Amino acid sequence: MKTRNLALGLVGAAGAAVAVKMLTRAGTVEWEKVADAVEHSANSHFVPVDGARVHFQEFGDPGDPTLLLIHGYTASTYAWRSAAPMLADEGFRVIAVDLLGFGYSEKPRWFDYSIQAQARMVSRFMDRLGIGRATIVGSSYGGAVAATLALDYAERVEKLVLVGAVCNDNVLRHPILRLATIPGVGESLIPFFADANVYHRRRMRKTLSPANYDLISEERVANVRRPLAAADAHHALLATSRNWHAKRVAHDAPLINQPTLIIWGEDDQITPIEDGHLLHERILHSRMVVLRDCGHVPMEEKSQLFTELVSEFCHDRKGRIADSHGDAARIEA
Repeated sequence: MKTRNLALGLVGAAGAAVAVKMLTRAGTVEWEKVADAVEHSANSHFVPVDGARVHFQEFGDPGDPTLLLIHGYTASTYAWRSAAPMLADEGFRVIAVDLLGFGYSEKPRWFDYSIQAQARMVSRFMDRLGIGRATIVGSSYGGAVAATLALDYAERVEKLVLVGAVCNDNVLRHPILRLATIPGVGESLIPFFADANVYHRRRMRKTLSPANYDLISEERVANVRRPLAAADAHHALLATSRNWHAKRVAHDAPLINQPTLIIWGEDDQITPIEDGHLLHERILHSRMVVLRDCGHVPMEEKSQLFTELVSEFCHDRKGRIADSHGDAARIEA
């Protein structure tokens, strides 16, 4: 009887904690209240796309060739905080966009949060900014969006850069994402994980190479956590995990005809390097660069080298990369 009562008590306490969390969380993160804490907020702009407000940051001369940067799952324009201004200094107009449901873009419940829908949104975002063609740079989940853009809207993509790109559904094997797919369970768990500093720090230790653990700071945790702290972001996270469907990227990779640069961290634990080799084999006009002492986010861990590689690739008409980066990188032409 005591054991049964204890179990009932624990279930009741857990239910109460979930209820309190649900009732006390904010509905959305209001830009006006957080803008001063956002990196490069002076470069931030908003534009309506299909009735939703999209946040982006812009760097460089509008007359220069355009690079469009797309972040990964749970991330935002913050992922490009170092690389974006550095790429602008190399002679590019750089636009980092927050996908719908992430960062400081709107997070509408009517959006289906599929990879195809995000690619369509990016194409229409380009229309709003008057961008006909651009080099598209996608990291992780954003790599899947970038590849889909190259497949479905090929005329918009001049060149393609895939950074630790998602190309299958293997990430859904993660225990938390498995639970997130269960109706009711995901809604109860995500608010706690999205708002927990401890969870974000542990996740960063898996995302980064051990050589770059110095990047794990209070400032980084705060900037990753801030846009995920409200009910609309929790819905977007769940909807994205439930509409993942990334297998098409690997399957249709041979249909990508744009010059493609594939950048992978040698220590990537999120998207294994075998996925990069698969994309390299299947995309005809591709070159692959493996960065040593680097994990899942080369643009953060090796921002200077990342900038050099992307700049060299984009400035060369055929997207060639010179084998001149020493021990820091391995070029697989």
